[in-house]
Amino acid sequence: MRPEYDVYPACPPVPLRDAATLLLVRSNPADGWDVLMTRRSAQASFVPGGYVFPGGGLEAQDGHDDLPVLARPAMPAAERQAAIAAVRETFEEMGLLLAVHADGRPATQADVEALDRSTSLWPQLLARGLQLDLRGVWLLAHWTADPCVPKRFAVPFFVALAPQGQIPVADESEQFEPVWVAPRQALQQHAEGQMPMIYPTVRTLERLVTYPDAEALLAAVQGGPLWRSMPRSGRLGGKEYRCMEDDLAYGELALLCPDGQGRHALDWQSAQAVALRKNVLRLTAPNPGVMTGPGTNSYLIGEAATGFIAIDPGPDDAAHAQRLWDAAGGDIRWIVCTHSHPDHAPGAWLLQALCAKAAGVKPPVLGLPSGPGAPAHSQFQPDELLQDQELVALTGKGENGKITHTLQALHTPGHTQNHLCLLLVEDGLLLTGDHILSGSTTIINPPDGNMADYLDSLQRLDAVCAEHAVQFLLPAHGYVLGQARQVIARLTAHRLAREAKVLAAMRQAPQGGAEDWVALAYADTPQALWPLAQRSLLAHVERIRALGLLAA
Repeated sequence: MRPEYDVYPACPPVPLRDAATLLLVRSNPADGWDVLMTRRSAQASFVPGGYVFPGGGLEAQDGHDDLPVLARPAMPAAERQAAIAAVRETFEEMGLLLAVHADGRPATQADVEALDRSTSLWPQLLARGLQLDLRGVWLLAHWTADPCVPKRFAVPFFVALAPQGQIPVADESEQFEPVWVAPRQALQQHAEGQMPMIYPTVRTLERLVTYPDAEALLAAVQGGPLWRSMPRSGRLGGKEYRCMEDDLAYGELALLCPDGQGRHALDWQSAQAVALRKNVLRLTAPNPGVMTGPGTNSYLIGEAATGFIAIDPGPDDAAHAQRLWDAAGGDIRWIVCTHSHPDHAPGAWLLQALCAKAAGVKPPVLGLPSGPGAPAHSQFQPDELLQDQELVALTGKGENGKITHTLQALHTPGHTQNHLCLLLVEDGLLLTGDHILSGSTTIINPPDGNMADYLDSLQRLDAVCAEHAVQFLLPAHGYVLGQARQVIARLTAHRLAREAKVLAAMRQAPQGGAEDWVALAYADTPQALWPLAQRSLLAHVERIRALGLLAA
């Protein structure tokens, strides 16, 4: 993307420091299982007074090959070094040691008490014939600090069973008050203000509560880390809002605040346009609902020097059309509709009439006509056809020469027969209309909708993203989506998995109909949404029968 169109100036984040953390867990018949936490010193430079899992910074010696350490043969060198640091720091801070004697006996409380936690661990282990035991230490997750924080760490979180017979004793310097606590209880105490924690600690605990016991957690991590995350920050409700990659707002923050500026407001409102780039404005129509999410996103592409292209002017709402016209400074050159649904296209004619009346210029409405299967409320005939791969360009003169903003139309049938996605060529951004949404899957409603066409169009969009290095998707409903190709891959997999459930339902109830099959195939969906889900189910049924999958 062109850096001159970034909304916020570049703000390179501070360098990362390497650290490692260890979650020691144990069974607890009353609460299922506990994890060891400790309170940091109130004078600490990082998380003062906060409750954390033990750990600390990596040391150069942690990476040496000749240390008295037992590790799994397949453990990568970098992971081994981090695990050593996590175990060593846990000993220094908590007096708990994952170690074994030469004959395999675990280190005891007496072994630990014979060691000096204030001096180097390694010669002491050698003198007592002990080895650190990493064989049961598994990588749980990896956290990289939000780019906006002033002190940043890259931290693998490891997990292991606590050594039996050893009692945690805080060093009373960095750490105080060791506590064994069930993850759910820790979260409750945090919510009540009794256990202050930083964001990665809270989010880790939130994921831990899904495991019934320590054994289930340790079994899960043996397949690899459960997540890797670099949170991002914005503003919501006037306060700092932080989110992970699977949260809806993450992609938008990655686009607007790549360096972690943390200034972007995420509140949904319809009063004024939101700048996603200096040449991309989003104005959300005031039509929130089950089908529209926070509302229909209208987009303005361009700038004062080039004029603007208005995309999806939205429903029949004169006030929304006026706000679009105002945001464009009255200079709208084209109006484009991604498809003919009533929350996208009717506003085109309102906006066109407003331009003609206020500026004496009637920008043409571009798009594809509605197909023969379109319902009565979605009949649409543009002024000019916008064919597949056709370009619509804005040009102007700036301080540094010619300015160009080019949209390429991509015919992507599936949601409707006349659906278009739009590639903003110079910036590698893909406007996806209703083909790809944020926070939900689009309805495929035959006969205008077609599931086979929809899946084919997803495959085409993936190829476009690969060719043009597209990382961000701008949907007609919801926040910007990042990691474009991963989004498309997950959406494709979700559709095919749902189709497998529909196929199983049809086989289970061969004499049934859509109402019978939706109860089986969408059992994981709230029943209130089944009437909507039934539309997409019929599209799956149509594709299943066309492919002859029932007979397979």
